[in-house]
Amino acid sequence: MPGPVAPQPVRRRDRRGRGPRGPLMPATLPAYRTRAERFDDLVLDAVELLERRWSRQLDGTEFAVEDVPPSDPAPWEHGGVPLGRYFPADAGLPARIVLYRRPVEARATDPHDLAELVRDVVVEQVAHMLGRSPEDIDPEYGDGR
Repeated sequence: MPGPVAPQPVRRRDRRGRGPRGPLMPATLPAYRTRAERFDDLVLDAVELLERRWSRQLDGTEFAVEDVPPSDPAPWEHGGVPLGRYFPADAGLPARIVLYRRPVEARATDPHDLAELVRDVVVEQVAHMLGRSPEDIDPEYGDGR
């Protein structure tokens, strides 16, 4: 019967004798953050703007980002790919507004357009949730589009 196996030492170098590699991109450059992280930031910015005015009505609402919508569209979504969706509070779960990152990015022409589109989608979903028009939720809705 063989004796106990000694623990393997931690490798400080790879098989070619190189040390651990650093990050590919310094944290000071804009490309350091992924597209998904930058998209999340745009959603947070849009929500923060709305919470200043609608904080009481948005209290408890969850905002989320998913890459793509589910493959089973809602009956009213047969006209195309949804950019976002509102899920009412149900069975103890809070109300949720979900933005779909890849379809939104596909519709935007540049980073500025992406920021405006994200804001418009958030405004549309909040308007749907509150039963109001998007212009009531954000007077700047649709500007520049």
